[in-house]
Amino acid sequence: MATYTLPELPYDYSALAPVISGEIIELHHDKHHAAYVKGANDTLEQLEEARSKDQWGSVNGLEKNLAFHLSGHILHSIYWQNMSGDGGGEPLDKDGVGELAEAITESFGSFDRFKAQLSKASATTQGSGWGVLAFEPLSGRLIVEQVYDHQGNVGQGSIPILVFDAWEHAFYLQYRNQKVDFIEAMWKVVNWQDVAARYAAAKERATGLLLVP
Repeated sequence: MATYTLPELPYDYSALAPVISGEIIELHHDKHHAAYVKGANDTLEQLEEARSKDQWGSVNGLEKNLAFHLSGHILHSIYWQNMSGDGGGEPLDKDGVGELAEAITESFGSFDRFKAQLSKASATTQGSGWGVLAFEPLSGRLIVEQVYDHQGNVGQGSIPILVFDAWEHAFYLQYRNQKVDFIEAMWKVVNWQDVAARYAAAKERATGLLLVP
């Protein structure tokens, strides 16, 4: 059975400072993300045991746990790649991100309007969650989603390409309860080359896969 592993960070703990401190990155990656990986693997083992014994009394909780931990693992894996110490600014028509810039303008009217929507969605997600820029393959456009916990409130089939972690463990040591300040600072480290590559891959992956007319 396939198991999940914690990916290595693509940079040093301190690479995103002063936007995100090295202490936060270390704890976030080595403790929180690692816990989601372990949770997903443990739940797979528990589901395998349930199948082998044909005992399904706990299946609802196990399915929920798998969605929670696996989505947490996936979103965090995207999150680390979405950031760079050399990031920030806007996706401009250079460095391979011109197509992404055009898609943002087409889907949201302008980059500033997109930035405002993702910032507000991230900052106001109820409870713990994420703000997500996703490719929606049925319409072929970009959408912003609020993801509470790790898996709820998501359009089925949407593919995340830029994620803002709005859980307190992502910022509280440095920003205390000022989530809005953290979200605003996040724009300084967005790795637009990574986001553009994810957008291109999402479009290619979606081609020919949808059966909905």
